[in-house]
Amino acid sequence: MKYSPNNKIRIMKTINNFLIAIIFFGTGFVYAQEGEQLFKTRCNTCHQIEKNSTGPMLKGAKQKWEDAGEGAMLYDWVKNSSTLIASGKSARAKEVAGFSATAMPAQDVTNEQIDAILTYVDTYAPPAVADTTKNAKGGLQPETKATSEDYKSRLSIFNWLLVLTAVLVVIIIVLSGSIIMFVKSDYFKQKVAEKSNLGNVLTVILTTGLFLTSFNASALDFVRAGEGEKDGPWLLVETMDLYGLLVINIILMVVVLYLRHLFNQMVAMTKKPEELAKAAAENQPIAKINQILTDAVPIEEEYKILMDHEYDGIQELDNNLPPWWVWGFVATIVFAFAYIINYHILGISDLQIKAYDKEMVQAKKDRDKYLKEMAMTVDETNVTQLEDKAAISAGKAIFDQNCTACHKAKGEGDIGPNLTDKAWIYGYDIKEVFTSIKKGRPNGMPEHESKLNPVQLQQVASFVLSLPETAGKEPQGTMIEK
Repeated sequence: MKYSPNNKIRIMKTINNFLIAIIFFGTGFVYAQEGEQLFKTRCNTCHQIEKNSTGPMLKGAKQKWEDAGEGAMLYDWVKNSSTLIASGKSARAKEVAGFSATAMPAQDVTNEQIDAILTYVDTYAPPAVADTTKNAKGGLQPETKATSEDYKSRLSIFNWLLVLTAVLVVIIIVLSGSIIMFVKSDYFKQKVAEKSNLGNVLTVILTTGLFLTSFNASALDFVRAGEGEKDGPWLLVETMDLYGLLVINIILMVVVLYLRHLFNQMVAMTKKPEELAKAAAENQPIAKINQILTDAVPIEEEYKILMDHEYDGIQELDNNLPPWWVWGFVATIVFAFAYIINYHILGISDLQIKAYDKEMVQAKKDRDKYLKEMAMTVDETNVTQLEDKAAISAGKAIFDQNCTACHKAKGEGDIGPNLTDKAWIYGYDIKEVFTSIKKGRPNGMPEHESKLNPVQLQQVASFVLSLPETAGKEPQGTMIEK
């Protein structure tokens, strides 16, 4: 292909469009993330996305304001609904105000943040839940799930790889110790001195042996066991754990081969030429393998690759890079292209967000299974009021996170009624309070059954009944004496 000026212009335009697309989609993703965070921190208490709660559902709200010709006033409504209603400018504001008897609190947000929230709710799609089928006992179970046999096979392979790792570590320690002892021996020093002055070579060999001895210990740090669970497997083994341990074993095997090569070189330095020739003839296949892996120059021929310069009596050899290292470098390049094609072009494997969504679906299944196994059968028919400090403290934490927006921190009431006085709309008994929190009530009280498990509902209901009387919103409901 010839690169004419027109071709270059087209190529540059293509690159620019590609970069703009990346920036656009990247910015949109961050924008959506910001909207999700803002919704969860500012709106989630009173609003739900796809159904009415304390406030009306938010999905499609922006379109309704635009259809009424008051799209710009939506920002004023969110920032201060009472001011907009009082101004009389907006018919849509009066219509929405009739949804609840209590006005929406003013929000300290910018127009951009409001846009981010509305974009998030309008594009929201609930995570897909895997199909379930009835099991033999009538309960729900996933239609497809990993069998215990898969886990057993992974654990078996992991155990064998772990044994191999331990064996290789022992071999490395033995070889390193043998090399160090041999280097320090008077016999080796005498034989080397008879041949030539190779003090610098000994120093390098000794340093290498010590380095490799410490390397095997640091390599083992990469092996991280899974978390144990009560009444479950003692170790959680994933496929990536097996790959990681296999890589470590390959590295340790290379270290063993390299130490063996060093040891043979040092032994060769103490032998006579005719002995070396005989040994070379006997070990020719192994020598060929070592030559392929290391591309090492025999000691007696190192003068051929000796470079001219020297410093303080130290000269440098012009060795080639070890072929195994070069192959590894090429393999990383090939892997990078395979990774991009797999994850970003063909989309065969899941990226982090998709994997996260799948994990969340699985986590919900695990949570439901846990609730069933732990017999969390507390409901409005058998709930009792908790009085221990731990339960009340847990209930307070749940109250602070889910209830203060409507009832304030001390329960004195704001959008919702005062929870500390002697007036109750739906009853003050623990079973009635539990039901109000679980199922919700008319006029704005949302249900919390989808957010909290039965024990948490019992804890927060008990905390509400433990609140001391606090001055606040005027009494609502029927006065009782208790």
